[in-house]
Amino acid sequence: MTTTPDPLICDLVEWLAAAPRTRAEVVEAWRSSCPRLTIIEDAMEGGSIERAGAAFAPTPAGRALAGQLRAARREA
Repeated sequence: MTTTPDPLICDLVEWLAAAPRTRAEVVEAWRSSCPRLTIIEDAMEGGSIERAGAAFAPTPAGRALAGQLRAARREA
């Protein structure tokens, strides 16, 4: 069975696939006042994104996910 990532994780991965972003940019764009919404941490734990020095970027699995999402949009 294949699990579909959370839609917010998909959005985050696609956003990072466009260009690596600094930690400040990621936190500013994806912050939440809800302590239970930990999308950045969830994406990292799920292996979709990683911190590379001072920037966040998609992992190889994250880049593959972004590619699948783009392909699905083209087919729709």
